Amino acid sequence: MLAAADILDKQAEGLGELITMEMGKPIAQSIAEVHKCIKAMRFYAARAEEFLADVPLGNPGAVGASRAWTRYEPLGAILAVMPWNYPLWQVIRFAAPALMAGNSGLLKHASNVPQSALFLDTLFERAGFPVGSFRTLLIGGPDVAAVLADERVKAVTLTGSEPAGRSVASTAADNVKKSVLELGGSDPFIVMPSADVSQAAATAVRARTSNNGQSCIAGKRFIVHTEVYDAFATEFVKLMSELVVGDPLDPATQVGPLATLSGREELAELVDDARVLGAQVLTGGTVPEGPGFFYAPTVLAGLTEEMRIIQEEAFGPVASLYRVRDREEALRVANQTSFGLSSSVWTSDAQEEEWFLANLDAGAVFINGMTVSHQELPFGGIKRSGFGRELAADGIREFCNLKTVWKA
Repeated sequence: MLAAADILDKQAEGLGELITMEMGKPIAQSIAEVHKCIKAMRFYAARAEEFLADVPLGNPGAVGASRAWTRYEPLGAILAVMPWNYPLWQVIRFAAPALMAGNSGLLKHASNVPQSALFLDTLFERAGFPVGSFRTLLIGGPDVAAVLADERVKAVTLTGSEPAGRSVASTAADNVKKSVLELGGSDPFIVMPSADVSQAAATAVRARTSNNGQSCIAGKRFIVHTEVYDAFATEFVKLMSELVVGDPLDPATQVGPLATLSGREELAELVDDARVLGAQVLTGGTVPEGPGFFYAPTVLAGLTEEMRIIQEEAFGPVASLYRVRDREEALRVANQTSFGLSSSVWTSDAQEEEWFLANLDAGAVFINGMTVSHQELPFGGIKRSGFGRELAADGIREFCNLKTVWKA
């Protein structure tokens, strides 16, 4: 695993260019993605033995044994169905813990990042893993069910859309196999009166436009208390309107093109639906002229329940802005979608912080900061954002058999 990390380290700039060419994120973010993979690989190389160590029962006599313990054992071949938005990171955060646990991996990557998929196909064998430890399958979506049904495949993990997750989870259930699903989110970003409004606004821009806005854990719905709404909105709209949109290979670019034409069309439809139903477009809301699947950084306000964007995930640089009267209304708006991936709360009131922690429907709460995945922290959601966890100790244990041992 350390050798595989070293390969990425030596090729970081070239791999960054490959990612940018395939899916359009700004080059600095692509190179950062490679380094994030390297960090996670080295993390699991260092911590896997600790995470998978036997756990003895402190009082075996209570169960009539001289010794009793649990141990973690690999399941076998794990199928990973992965998306294009983080072509290396999404795969490595599965592969590093799965391989370190003793499993093998089968990757069905998104069809629009084939070069990333082929690089990953040989990476681990080049680093010294046994032949067949990890393989890329160049197959289409309709072929996934047959692979998952194969008795040699023991479990599946998917990051993607809700329909894809339903399909894969159904096939896994039919074959009594474990599945881990991460199906996106429409994360709330709540700003209360005690917050540092200027810092919150600046962070909100990064949260909404990182990866050209194509991130499951991006802040998408900005829920702001009425006492600070005007100050936040003014700063937020100003910063969004000043973002540099252009060639993603130019280091000065902050927002590049969306990955696909269909993705831009779906995003534009959400904005147009809201506009027709009375939403205010505070900035953006347009498709720039010229080549590339660009969409202008956009802020919408005055949203009402009948608008699609209230419930649907906006996968691109489009922010929804809400004015709320109190923390109860902020929570109602935050929890009103079917998603529950992550969330961000801005407050310096300890009691208020604890109240939101206890009541937000989310797999994670980030306080006074934007949601970011870290290999040290479990990652995953609730509700229709999926189930199971990646990363940290929980992630490496997901694809293990927890075996109980009792000895007389």
